[in-house]
Amino acid sequence: MSAQVLSERLFEALIEGDRTRARNVIDEQCTKGVSPELLLTDLYWPTYELIEKLHREDQISELAYNLSTRLFRVLVDQTSRDLIAQSDAQPLNRTVLASCGTTESSELGAQMAIDLLEAAGFSVRFTGGGVPMDEVRQNVQDTRPDVLLMFCSNAADLPDIRVLIDTLHEIGACPHTQIVVGGGVFNRAEGLAEEIGADLWAAHPLELVDMMIDDSETRATPDQRTVGRTRKPVSPAPMRQAA
Repeated sequence: MSAQVLSERLFEALIEGDRTRARNVIDEQCTKGVSPELLLTDLYWPTYELIEKLHREDQISELAYNLSTRLFRVLVDQTSRDLIAQSDAQPLNRTVLASCGTTESSELGAQMAIDLLEAAGFSVRFTGGGVPMDEVRQNVQDTRPDVLLMFCSNAADLPDIRVLIDTLHEIGACPHTQIVVGGGVFNRAEGLAEEIGADLWAAHPLELVDMMIDDSETRATPDQRTVGRTRKPVSPAPMRQAA
């Protein structure tokens, strides 16, 4: 069965709030040996993007949107638990402080990304949404993480992210902390991530993980920054079949 058909099946179960049918879709794939990582990247992520697109275009009701995101969060939690348990990645000695927008969907998208990062060996702390940017900034200054990751799916959250980045640059706080961004708003506006001063950005969570691993391995020193990088986000690879 193609990944697109699976995504459509999962989507239909989610927007109807059908917990049994949604779990059955996932259980079928687990029985076939599909890994938690592949579930997250090739099934969950495109389904998540479809739900977000339809909601943004007012093609699904608020009820269907809430049913889908709440149920989806349960599925992601369960799959991520298996992902972390099965990971044999060695610690990368790279700390990440992750934050996101205020919506349930922003937290859901961010969670998929940070769970993949943790499984890849990063040490991650996740604030979730709704945390004032001055508190995030203070925590960055106090803990000095290697990476500040901000996930934004809603354009309404962008001004706070921009102010945080500008403030960190203006006061020279934590010059060795890389600023990484991801999420739908950056995918929809080419060049936006670079414009606001991010060091790394990606269109897909798996791409984000790969870029952060590659970047940590190739930089001349562990604390080198790359503000103003001209590399543009690349489009995600064609979706593979999940089963």
